[in-house]
Amino acid sequence: MSKGFLSKLIGSKPKVGVEEYAELDIGMYEEILDEEPAEMYVRIAQLSDLNELPELKKEVYDGNIVMIDISLIKNDKLVSERAIKDLKQVAADVRGDIAGIGDNQVIVTPMSVKIDRTKIIGGKY
Repeated sequence: MSKGFLSKLIGSKPKVGVEEYAELDIGMYEEILDEEPAEMYVRIAQLSDLNELPELKKEVYDGNIVMIDISLIKNDKLVSERAIKDLKQVAADVRGDIAGIGDNQVIVTPMSVKIDRTKIIGGKY
């Protein structure tokens, strides 16, 4: 078989040059999404001390999903245990859910939102 025959049969890949590369401006899409209010938001937070807990708890009580980076309090066992206990109580109060994501993140959801703890690997459960 000749190389030309195989190329004709399966085609050839189009060559992509550096000049054809274009960056995607995500900001353009974020502006569109920010224009309309939503019933629920996914809030991203970083917890550095217990004084920040009331605002995070308020977000969950208001019906939002809160993803919290706890890496700054992770080394203080007393503070991290107290924070997790308070967040578990909020999840129980609103009949939501709470789960750890890796070692440094926690997600807390409001009522009617449950966290599926089954991992999707390769597009399958």
